[in-house]
Amino acid sequence: MPTRHPGRPIVAVKPITVPAPGRGTALQVKVTAPLSGRALPVIVFSHGNAWSLDGYEPLVDRWAAAGFVVVQPTHPDSRRNGIGWEDPQFATIWRVRIADLHAVLDHLGDILRQAGGLEARADRERVAAVGHSWGAQTVGAVLGARVLDADGVPGEDFSHPTVSAGALLAATGTGDSLTPFAAEHLPFMRPDYSTMTTPALVVAGGKDQSQLSTRGPEWFTDAYHLSPSPKSLLTVAEGEHTLGGIAGEAVAETTDEDPARVALVADAVSGYLLDAFALDHAPWAALNNTAAAGDGSWSLAGK
Repeated sequence: MPTRHPGRPIVAVKPITVPAPGRGTALQVKVTAPLSGRALPVIVFSHGNAWSLDGYEPLVDRWAAAGFVVVQPTHPDSRRNGIGWEDPQFATIWRVRIADLHAVLDHLGDILRQAGGLEARADRERVAAVGHSWGAQTVGAVLGARVLDADGVPGEDFSHPTVSAGALLAATGTGDSLTPFAAEHLPFMRPDYSTMTTPALVVAGGKDQSQLSTRGPEWFTDAYHLSPSPKSLLTVAEGEHTLGGIAGEAVAETTDEDPARVALVADAVSGYLLDAFALDHAPWAALNNTAAAGDGSWSLAGK
């Protein structure tokens, strides 16, 4: 399993407002970064349904301690905004989520300046997008995936040229096995991964049984199997949808609380991105070696 990071001091700045004309509510982000260091790579993180910029500290703090600047927007589906399944706005939130990430990426320099002068310390040539659950589908679109309409026709290309690598945590699979509820309320949950060309790590829980699909946990591996290489897949055998509690300590929706599992997911993402950005190949190589010699509680595959 991953080792603990030394106590590298980090700092968080929030809220920073990002220009997003026509959005209705203000787009705000939180920025977390190491107190020291230069040429820091950047992660833009998209939260799962109902969360906000204040979630996912177990991941974000660990990434910052590993040397990343992490930018977290709050999307409109945050429980803070009270937009439920039946709200007329809900049907378009998936598009607003993608637009949020584009706004953050387009204004990244200004965001970093407002976060204590981080623009001078960040590496704007090494930017990744990472997301969990609905956030993973949002990030998938930024990495090049399309959304199929009811006739199976791919929609717009939402990829962003700034992003050169990514990670999808518990990403929804194809839409051909949606339950009736999901098909009615979440018709946009029909990703086409065949155009997702950006290098990415896919993380799936071996016991993640979604109530939105009639398939089993393998549904969450579609983003790996159906997308072009290069891709990597981390499968956590006992992991459920929150992969040990990545959204926070002791949160109500965590069904498989395990801090070591959270650390594994966090370190796999940071190790993968450091390798993809050609900054440090050692952590990712070490994880692959550990997986190969491991006890089967988690595994790594690549293509």
